[in-house]
Amino acid sequence: MTGKNYREKAISRYSSLFTLPSARRIYTLLVLHCLLTGVFIFIIYTPSVEGFLLGLGFGGILAFAAFICNYVTCRWILHEDTILDFRRTSFLSLISNFILSVFILADLIIFRLSGAENINLKASSLGFFSSLTLRILVFRAVSFVSIVRVGASAIFQPSFFIAALFIPHLLPLESWHGALLKSVVATLASFLLIELLVRSLNKIGDETVGIPSLHLFRAFFANWTEGAVEPLEEIFEELSEERDVEVSMLAFRSDGRMKTMIVVPSLHPGPFKNVGSSYIPSMIQKALENKFGCVISVQHGISGHGLDLASQHENKKVLNNLLKAEFNSFRNQASPFIQIRKEGATADCQVFDGHALVIVTLSPNTTEDMPLELKGLIEEKATEYGFSSVSTVDAHNSINGNFIPEKIKEPILHAVSLALEKATESPMFNFKVGAAKIIPPDLSIRDGMGPGGISIVVVEVNGQKTAYITIDGNNMISGLREKIISEVSSLGVDYSEVTTTDTHAVNAVVLNDRGYHPVGEAIDHEKLIRYIKDGVKKALKNLEFAEVSYCKVSISGVKVIGERQIDDLCMIVDETSKKTKKNSMILLSVFIPILITVFSFL
Repeated sequence: MTGKNYREKAISRYSSLFTLPSARRIYTLLVLHCLLTGVFIFIIYTPSVEGFLLGLGFGGILAFAAFICNYVTCRWILHEDTILDFRRTSFLSLISNFILSVFILADLIIFRLSGAENINLKASSLGFFSSLTLRILVFRAVSFVSIVRVGASAIFQPSFFIAALFIPHLLPLESWHGALLKSVVATLASFLLIELLVRSLNKIGDETVGIPSLHLFRAFFANWTEGAVEPLEEIFEELSEERDVEVSMLAFRSDGRMKTMIVVPSLHPGPFKNVGSSYIPSMIQKALENKFGCVISVQHGISGHGLDLASQHENKKVLNNLLKAEFNSFRNQASPFIQIRKEGATADCQVFDGHALVIVTLSPNTTEDMPLELKGLIEEKATEYGFSSVSTVDAHNSINGNFIPEKIKEPILHAVSLALEKATESPMFNFKVGAAKIIPPDLSIRDGMGPGGISIVVVEVNGQKTAYITIDGNNMISGLREKIISEVSSLGVDYSEVTTTDTHAVNAVVLNDRGYHPVGEAIDHEKLIRYIKDGVKKALKNLEFAEVSYCKVSISGVKVIGERQIDDLCMIVDETSKKTKKNSMILLSVFIPILITVFSFL
């Protein structure tokens, strides 16, 4: 299985963490279950109106006890833990109580059919074991508290459920000390089974990356449910490697004030949600906007998940270095926009004072993260053609099936070479720049729109107008780029290119196979195009003669979580999920017959 497949499976498995019912529904179902359990117990024991009423009263006691126990568990036993809140603990009680009640009812049915004098709690004890095993596993897997608190939290609520059966004079139960002995055996068996299971699961992570699997699971769960970044980023930093990264910036100013900037980072947004550098495009945008007070267009440089920053600390390191950047030697020189399409690859090129801005896309075919070596190959070509520097943008603007990185290098390099060659022949002119930023108020990360919104930079050279349209999203539905370009042309724009930032702020927040919506999958196309056209109109209105300056910021020793490490972590998630089911069934098939035998002698 490939690394990408492991990442997709990890997203799919962790997406299920968001499928819990609402709090109101959980509490309603918990009360209803307790009431029905009480009614069924007493209807089986004494089928009468009196039995029904006793059952309702008993069910009310069970419900009250469940809520009190859950409150005590969350408030005092788990008070340090923010993950297992009252809602999640109540949902766990609902499931574990259901398991336990099925076995209790089995004991009642056996009692009625056998004509015995007392209700023997052998099946109930087996249910207590099953219920407790589930609870211990959940608490061990997701809670950060000590093992003692885990044990207390797991035992507390189901113990009250069983103890409620001994309310005096309601049911002819076996002696309480007999039931207590069975419960102790069931408890010890539960802890032993989970310890064996946990050790078998932790072995996967220990052997792969040196981190126990459940430690990794807890970190993922904390992030995916509560947005906590520290546990997962601590793991990322432990597995990180140091790399040097660079960020290219083209700054445009008019009348001595900064007009706009095009920023091309050679690092990658990722891996998902709010972890690592997932938000880095909008973070760079916000930081530079605050300093320079202008529209910032952050592009997606040629990079992959091997350049995901490991933590928020590394994000700050990059941002602090960017804020120290200085721009000198502003000049009003630019070439017309050039676009070359060869063998399915499109290369855009525009030269600003000797610096070549290159954008590559395979649209309408899939345009995903391009091989990192392409960046170096394009830089070599630019040097051969006499350019002082080059910034290469991976447009990341079409998703339509499979993407094979090795097969796209030659076509892209060929198209870029032709574009650079043609650019060497282009005359240089004074130019104008206009810019605008649109933050759609009705679109969010769940729709595939990152916090950076839509940034537009319009460049006019010798009467030719080109619009650089950037959307803070993770890729785009195939064909939407072409639709946007067609619509924008009606505004008097000669050329347009549409790119996305590849922000991973939108990843792992929705329930689908990808875990995110590419731009245009959940967003109405006409609505998006209206926003873009409004932005282009604003940029056209504020076109001014401008000067440009290029700056490259290099940051050394940045901790990145490499693609291999991410693939390993996702593989652990996938393998642990599969092994949990398999090993649980094996252990249960061993423990249950042994417990049945033991309970028959007690």
